[in-house]
Amino acid sequence: MTLSDTLPLLLAALILEAALGYPQGLYARIGHPVTWIGALIAQLDRRFNRQTASFAMRRAAGALALAVLLMVVFIAAWALTLLCQSLGPLGFLPLALIASALLAQRSLHEHVAAVADGLERDGLAGGRKAVAMIVGRNPETLDEAGVARAAIESLAENFSDGIVAPAVWLGLGGLPGGVLYKAVNTADSMIGHKTERHLAFGWAAARLDDLVNLPASRLTALLLVGAAALDRDASPADAWRAVRRDAGQHRSPNAGWPEAAMAGALSLRLAGPRVYGDVRVEDGWMGNGRAEARAGDIRRALRLYRKACLLLGALAAAGAIIALAF
Repeated sequence: MTLSDTLPLLLAALILEAALGYPQGLYARIGHPVTWIGALIAQLDRRFNRQTASFAMRRAAGALALAVLLMVVFIAAWALTLLCQSLGPLGFLPLALIASALLAQRSLHEHVAAVADGLERDGLAGGRKAVAMIVGRNPETLDEAGVARAAIESLAENFSDGIVAPAVWLGLGGLPGGVLYKAVNTADSMIGHKTERHLAFGWAAARLDDLVNLPASRLTALLLVGAAALDRDASPADAWRAVRRDAGQHRSPNAGWPEAAMAGALSLRLAGPRVYGDVRVEDGWMGNGRAEARAGDIRRALRLYRKACLLLGALAAAGAIIALAF
């Protein structure tokens, strides 16, 4: 597939996902591509991750399991692509619908908006309940400002790895590229943790996820800076300053970029020390604004997010036009 194939596919997938999302009825009947990938990862974890093996052997087993995962999902995605292409021009729509399942513009907006709704309707208890659906940290340790910050941080980070990154790899490699990215990202979320079980076995998944997210995290920061320029209640200059000053202070090589851009644009302070389960994680602050975020700040972040999504769509459209012209 060439860019004249993949970029129009990306544009169509972005439009379809923003308009339709992933229907709940379909999810109830057949699940979602990420749940299928997750089931395969869980099976590989059970089969390959032997607790009695040495650290080196478990690391090698994790790399082998990751290779098996990528081979299986690539073959499946390539077969679906060939099947749709065999239908001629009529195959473009089903291929775009399949590709749209790899994006999460609509569902991310809904989940983050639910946190603002919960805070406004039911106070701290409602906010904690809603934010527990989208973050891994212990919600009982969060006050109202902590809940709001957690929601905004999740919005920024998931904009990068749930939307911009799959869009980048869809645009470069079509459905196989997008599916390979989702497999790596899902593997990292399931086994890329520094726990006794997965420190060695999940090493390859965690390192590869860091690598494949590098371009998207930087692009996401630029999209948020651009979105801030289109929003009278945000500052593109402060967003850019926060990215340059703070992105490298985050414990993740990628998450700091969108979080710093979001923090600077909204004059907030995000990230910093957090509690996951019973473990306190020390992290650098992103931005130098106020830490006392509120439900209204979640709404402001969502408005910035919508504009950044439009900019991403505009980039895809421009790329598709150029690719088709040449």
